[in-house]
Amino acid sequence: MQKTKTYRFSFLLLFLMLLLVFTLNISSGSVVIPIKDTLNAIFGGIVQNESWNYIIWDYRIPKAFTAILVGSGLALSGLLMQTLFRNPLAGPFVLGISSGASLGAALLIMGSSALAGLFSFGFINDVSLAIAASIGSFLVLLVVMSVATKVKDTMALLIIGLMFGSITAAIVSVLSYFTSAEKLQQYIYWSFGSLGNLSWPQLGLLLGIVLLGIVLSILSIKSLNALLLGENYAQSLGVNMKKSRYLIIIATGILAGSITAFAGPIAFVGLAVPHLTRQIFDTTDHRILMPAVLVYGAILMLLCDTIAQLPASANVLPINAITSIIGAPIVIWLLVRKRKMIF
Repeated sequence: MQKTKTYRFSFLLLFLMLLLVFTLNISSGSVVIPIKDTLNAIFGGIVQNESWNYIIWDYRIPKAFTAILVGSGLALSGLLMQTLFRNPLAGPFVLGISSGASLGAALLIMGSSALAGLFSFGFINDVSLAIAASIGSFLVLLVVMSVATKVKDTMALLIIGLMFGSITAAIVSVLSYFTSAEKLQQYIYWSFGSLGNLSWPQLGLLLGIVLLGIVLSILSIKSLNALLLGENYAQSLGVNMKKSRYLIIIATGILAGSITAFAGPIAFVGLAVPHLTRQIFDTTDHRILMPAVLVYGAILMLLCDTIAQLPASANVLPINAITSIIGAPIVIWLLVRKRKMIF
């Protein structure tokens, strides 16, 4: 009972922190908007400068919601992979799904020049990049699923996923070597990750896909808790390991693949947030961990995006760099302070 009250209080603090960070994120940027006017714009009040309404509703709020979806989805998929493989170093991209998305984007951007016109794309924009990356991640997911039917050992599946990632990374390297400097620069900018390129319709599509991944993850809670004690124990509890593994892989593929397609490959969040959550909540129960990582991931991503915007400056730092620079020291500090890793 005492632990339940503690968890409720912790979740209340988390949601309050999320609201605070969300508001701070919207008010910060190249144009600093006072918190009062930010709240007025959100709730339909009077804003001193009419252009602030446009900045908030057409740019900053979609970007903030994108950060929430990206952070939550990557954090949840990282939790799924760490539990499935029982490996604290596993992240959402260990199955090669992110590498597949990167390969799709690389073929679109660099394929025409690197492959002597074999792939010729005259028009490249954010939508076509998202489609190409989605196709790449989906194809890799299909290959991983087909391999999963033939491989019973979960650790063997982990190694195969890493090998798929290496193969796709090698193909991208070959494309990069033969492509023009302009195309290579375009691909590098995409690989930095970005939260500010989504329109409201694209954001709605990403929301639907992420919600589907969350629902599939919720259906796997019983299996995930059983897997913590090993596959043999999980089977003794009546868990269908084959079906559970498929469901977890599909959920991870949907979350990591769609996020990479729309926002680019964003590192660190999926690996670190599950560890942060376990250290703070001091539990391995996925009924607690799953909603906690969703909120923690959103908070961390909003914080990193706020820092990346460089308030009162037109420059925006790569979000990939900020997630690692800010997050890694926090994880190191927590692990040193706790002196053990809960897993």
